[in-house]
Amino acid sequence: MEQVRAVKSFKSFRLDMANHFLWRNGDRIPLAPKGFDVLAYLVEHVGQVMTQDEILEALWPETYVNPEVLRKYVQEIRKALGDRPDKPEFIETLPKRGYRFVALVTDESGVEPQDAATSLPPEEHPTEDRAEAEMTRSAVENSPGERALWKIAIIPVLTVVAVVAIGVYFRPARSVANAPSSNNTSIAVLPFADMSPAKDQEYFSDGLAEQLINDLAKVAGLKVVGRSSAFQFEGKNEDLRSVGRKLGVANILEGSVRKEGSRVRISVALTKVDDGFQLWTETYDREITHIFAAQDEIARAVTRALQVKLLRPSSPELSPGSQSINPEAFQAYLQGQYFIARGQDEPDLDKALSYADQAVKLDANYALAWAQRSQVLETMARIGSSENTEGYRGARESAERAIALDPSLPTGYLAMSMVQMNHDWDWEGADASLRRAGLLEPGSSEVLRKRANLARELGRVDEAIQLYEQAIGLDPLKADFYLALGYELYVEARYKETQAVLQKAQDLNPQLSSLHLTRGQILLSEGRPQEALAEMENDTGEWQKLSGVSLAYYALGRREKSDGALQELIATHQTDCAYQIAEVYAYRGEADKAFKWLDRAYRQRDPGTPELKSDPLMRSLRQDRRYTDLLKRMRLPG
Repeated sequence: MEQVRAVKSFKSFRLDMANHFLWRNGDRIPLAPKGFDVLAYLVEHVGQVMTQDEILEALWPETYVNPEVLRKYVQEIRKALGDRPDKPEFIETLPKRGYRFVALVTDESGVEPQDAATSLPPEEHPTEDRAEAEMTRSAVENSPGERALWKIAIIPVLTVVAVVAIGVYFRPARSVANAPSSNNTSIAVLPFADMSPAKDQEYFSDGLAEQLINDLAKVAGLKVVGRSSAFQFEGKNEDLRSVGRKLGVANILEGSVRKEGSRVRISVALTKVDDGFQLWTETYDREITHIFAAQDEIARAVTRALQVKLLRPSSPELSPGSQSINPEAFQAYLQGQYFIARGQDEPDLDKALSYADQAVKLDANYALAWAQRSQVLETMARIGSSENTEGYRGARESAERAIALDPSLPTGYLAMSMVQMNHDWDWEGADASLRRAGLLEPGSSEVLRKRANLARELGRVDEAIQLYEQAIGLDPLKADFYLALGYELYVEARYKETQAVLQKAQDLNPQLSSLHLTRGQILLSEGRPQEALAEMENDTGEWQKLSGVSLAYYALGRREKSDGALQELIATHQTDCAYQIAEVYAYRGEADKAFKWLDRAYRQRDPGTPELKSDPLMRSLRQDRRYTDLLKRMRLPG
């Protein structure tokens, strides 16, 4: 079959406009797709001076593009053509005016076989990835060997930077047909590389990225991937298009931090996932002691550079935060966040609390640090690593202090909601706190997760499922979310769906505790106790395994084995697993012992106790008057 192709020739080159190929004497010349577009536009306007704005408007009509990137494309084109800027044969640069194509251009049309445009072998095929990656590096780096350096202890400023850069990089659409889709307003902030000489500032670079994620989540209409998912790519140097596909976002913000003494250099680059095109990049050098004073200056500079805002009229514009925060307190806060992110081991929690205490000591008006302190104290009380009543009292006081200092801080309300749910059993108060946090940070996966927890404890399982699904949409690589969703589906007896969700959790984290316990409970519900036992024995959690095998042995009629596992569970976890002990007794039909342990769980404020209402293992107790009484004592609806 034959096709007609439009071709423009100049000197020894032929530009195939239909197939986006550049040829020279029969040889294909590698050129990135966007580079080809720039060349084609100049060729089509041969002899005319085309300004930067005209070129950018024509080729990126809905996107803000840094003019520096256009310059890089022109450099690439000149290299492909063998052109010299001082003696141009093809592209002439007119300072402060623009570019002009100066070679003689001839229009051609001809008939050629459809397979004439044979592509190069795979190893020679020019890719936009390669060209864009090279331009990204050259545009962002200021010295050899330095990667895009991310910005500083400027969390509120970086929020303005990225909000304006991402949600804002779209120009106003001229028509509905040209309007960018809502999918374009999505972003993942990858962990920043620590470029410090001693490589000892990971807490600082991670903390900046995490804070930026939290602040971006405050912007209505902007999908922001949660920390857990975004940070899975730390140190992997994975292609950004692949990262974008896995995270389901249209844009990626990445960078690095170089901190030496009191000096900090932060550089950031914003990249479109679909074509690898770099939309924006900037680098800042600051004294850390002056960083907050520089926030307004940087925010104004970024806003001027990006020109347009895409914030919804109902969305509050983010502004630089308080400049009074003690820089040392800020660093202590970031170190605390680093240890919180490592998990719930007591040594890490102890360190996190120590840094939170240090931060509020250095700056008693630092609301974010008070919220952090509340979070750590609540976690320690909930898992039994501190005295329950005293721990929750401190958590409540710290959350109240955070809210009083900054009523616009979402994390203060999140911290308060955890105290209200896990200790006070103040469901209305928790709901109010979460609603407030949601208004302040509508794109937060943590807000959704806690709302799902509340719905589950109130017995609204369908609502919990929907909220967990939404949370997964924002944090798609967080295994805990899939496990939580799987449990809710198990409660609803949607076993086939549960298995698929749990498999996803296992793929993300094979060592996830409670995974095999949940699978085993499904198998018990299906009347397959031997398979359930095999699952329970594989659980990585200590109490989970003991609880599970006790259930499975009982289902198999092996009472002695069930008793042995149950007694070991009591001996080792009676202070933090009273509810799970009650579950085993309830499943075995021993109501009196079950209620004895439920009463203890109530007094100990065991975090599992509010699940009584929807827990399938507690089904045998629901006709007992003591069950109704306990729900009333917990202020749960009947």
